[in-house]
Amino acid sequence: MVMILAAVAIPWIPHIARQAWMLGAIALSAWGLTNGAGVHAVWQVLGLELVLYRADNLTFPFALIFHIAAALNVIYSWHDRKWSEHTASLSYAGAAIAALHAGDLVTLFIWWEMTAITSVFLILASGTERSRRAAMRYLLVQVLSGVLLLAGATVIAKHSGSLAFERMTFGGADNLGVWLVFIAFGIKAAFPFLNGWLQDAYPEATATGTVALSAFTTKLAIYALARGFAGTEMLIWIGAAMTALPVFFAVIENDLRRVLAFSLNNQLGFMVVAVGIGTDLALNGAVAHAFVHILYKALLFMSMGAVLHQVGTIKASELGGLYRQMPFTMVCCIIGAMSISAFPLFSGFVAKSLTMSALGDTGLVWVYLVLLFASAGVLEHSGIKIPYFAFFAHESKFETGEAPIGMRVAMGIAALLCVAIGIFPGPLYSILPYAVDYHPYDASHVVGQLQLLIFAMLAFVFLVRMKWYPPEIPSVVLNSDWFYRRLAPALGRPLLGFVMMIWTRFIRVIVWYRDQFWAIADKIMHAPITGPTVPGRAVTIQAALLALLLVIGYFLA
Repeated sequence: MVMILAAVAIPWIPHIARQAWMLGAIALSAWGLTNGAGVHAVWQVLGLELVLYRADNLTFPFALIFHIAAALNVIYSWHDRKWSEHTASLSYAGAAIAALHAGDLVTLFIWWEMTAITSVFLILASGTERSRRAAMRYLLVQVLSGVLLLAGATVIAKHSGSLAFERMTFGGADNLGVWLVFIAFGIKAAFPFLNGWLQDAYPEATATGTVALSAFTTKLAIYALARGFAGTEMLIWIGAAMTALPVFFAVIENDLRRVLAFSLNNQLGFMVVAVGIGTDLALNGAVAHAFVHILYKALLFMSMGAVLHQVGTIKASELGGLYRQMPFTMVCCIIGAMSISAFPLFSGFVAKSLTMSALGDTGLVWVYLVLLFASAGVLEHSGIKIPYFAFFAHESKFETGEAPIGMRVAMGIAALLCVAIGIFPGPLYSILPYAVDYHPYDASHVVGQLQLLIFAMLAFVFLVRMKWYPPEIPSVVLNSDWFYRRLAPALGRPLLGFVMMIWTRFIRVIVWYRDQFWAIADKIMHAPITGPTVPGRAVTIQAALLALLLVIGYFLA
């Protein structure tokens, strides 16, 4: 709430002071994390008990990384003088943090929708027709998620008498409500065939806006799934599909920010699998993965945003050779790429190994193999493709320099955290929800991961040398959003036209009968034999209503 209130004042604060104001608001909000576990704010309204602020071992790591991400975004956007984007970014982060602490489904719904409303302005800030259309589609999907959440909460409250946001189970009297909430969470978590909004909208945001978008919405959904549906087996299979399917799209995509959007979807799959397993180790893996993912995905989006800011394009077919002009950005991008690929000594390794170990304990061999394939795919499309095509693949056609200092500082901090967590995972493990004695740097983990990474790199080199790797050409990659962007309008317009034609004809028939009725009534009222019995139609209607009342009274008497 502190950050949202601070965002209201941003339009009236000068540029440099504005950034300090935003960092101060984030620091003040973060100070609230020292209150410790417990329920700290309850509001009794209309007979409902709304838990506005609840803190526990699950909310803390998410809230901590959300504050870090918000601060990094402020530093990264230091050069940006548009107050509207700063207002949207700070209030969006504040709404996401407030949603983490919601102890009931109604409070969660309010902040759930607030994240949608505030974040859409980060997409609109690009000011293009493409971004405007993408923003409207994004808002439609996000609001739909909120409506489903509220509907589910209503059904659950009707049957259980409670709005508490706790673990939910399928098959009870409130089964419909649980399913509605599950789908609402699934939309925000970008489940298969519900994910099109992510790849549609994120790449259309501004260079700074995409960094903020990558941090909050989807990770809020992971938190919600961990809170409400931990141990739900179907999540294992949904998550496995999420890890594998985006790999194919990312490999052939030309827009490097859209490649990262597909990669984001892939990484969410690992977290969903961990939530589905539901053991202490697995949930620690989901939380740790979400924590480090926010950092290295933000770093990758920052590096690509810096490239976009400097040269005006992010198409792989148009980039290359920028390592000479933007060496610092290149190094930060490679650190982010190595982190997301889970190289030992980088943050992705110490988080992803938790999930893989927990999955190994389940005996689900096919799921384990799918996640191994997805891990190799991550290296292909994010670990190699992003830095290779942005900085090395072709000779540079651009004369440029390094990004603004604020961008470089934010990238440097994120890169430092990625390395520090990878080398010293203890502090990260200490804030996870459950106390689990785990050591990622044993021989089996390190050797196994290095084997996977080495063979994936050899495969990339082989495919490029043999010219079998999909070429980077201007193209449009069809995704599940095609169904509502193209197919639905193509089928819907003729259907709507047919319905409107039938409706128009129906109205014409009704009008014709109405006119005939009044024509007959006028003849009766003004006939020579009866004479003008009443002075007009209004009195005729009144007389008819009085007659109807007399008839009703007669039968009721």
